[in-house]
Amino acid sequence: MAEPLIETTDEPVDSDRKHTLVVEGGAMRGIFAAGVLDAFIEQDFYPFDAVVGVSAGSTNSIGYLAGNYQRSYKIITEYARRDEFMNIRRYLRGGHFCDVSWLWHSSLDELPLDIDAFMKRKIPLTVVTTSVKTGEACYFTANKDNLVDLFPASCAMPVVFREFPPIEEEPMTDGGLADSIPVVHAYEQGAKQITVILSQPLGFKKNSDRFPGLLKPLFKDHPALFEAVVRRGTQYNEALEFIANPPKDCDINIIAPPSNFPVSRFTMELSALDMGYRQGENAGNRFIAESLIRSDATHA
Repeated sequence: MAEPLIETTDEPVDSDRKHTLVVEGGAMRGIFAAGVLDAFIEQDFYPFDAVVGVSAGSTNSIGYLAGNYQRSYKIITEYARRDEFMNIRRYLRGGHFCDVSWLWHSSLDELPLDIDAFMKRKIPLTVVTTSVKTGEACYFTANKDNLVDLFPASCAMPVVFREFPPIEEEPMTDGGLADSIPVVHAYEQGAKQITVILSQPLGFKKNSDRFPGLLKPLFKDHPALFEAVVRRGTQYNEALEFIANPPKDCDINIIAPPSNFPVSRFTMELSALDMGYRQGENAGNRFIAESLIRSDATHA
């Protein structure tokens, strides 16, 4: 079996430098990050000064910071495979294809988050959304008062979810449209060490839509959002370029699925999801082991 890819810098890292964890989304591909973060929870591994999550990466992140082991796994493998969440018949009748509001609220009711643990940990979590009005990324700090609305907004994929959840009275949609991998944002917020969990194998590049005009009618009332859709491929690949060639004062650690990662955006097969989760667990445990080795070398 191909091993998940973990890339780290060889240089020891100054312990005073801000270390931010960035977690990409990707719908069902989020099962990889769920495995990575469960490995972190099991070993009480919380070395980060801040976390930034996008779409499914945001819900994975809140589960990690709350210490809710396997919560994200259960959401993806149980709740997200139900007809209440993904239903093409409902979509053809004018409803949601992916009902992210149902997914968030049902799982929150039945698999409660340990909000007290999240707040006591004092690692700020930034959740990314996309403004429907401007097409630009918006960054919100999660807290116990806004999480009910914030996380569905970050995951609300346009077209397949037919609503734009408001945050602070502004309609929002999936954060991945405007900033799929917010490593540049993390750097601009002072992170000099960034660990990024990707949901695609290393080497993946996003292709631009060959016929963007075909999508335009779907966004006729939201022209700025359409422009965000058009430039998404470019924005995504620019983030990958930043990861591959970071500024000299920034070190980036990459945790990515292996080349045989079997999960796509809408994968429903449990065996594939379980394999993707185990690949994430393996990657998380390897990252912890390598981090401890680097730490020992730094203090030797």
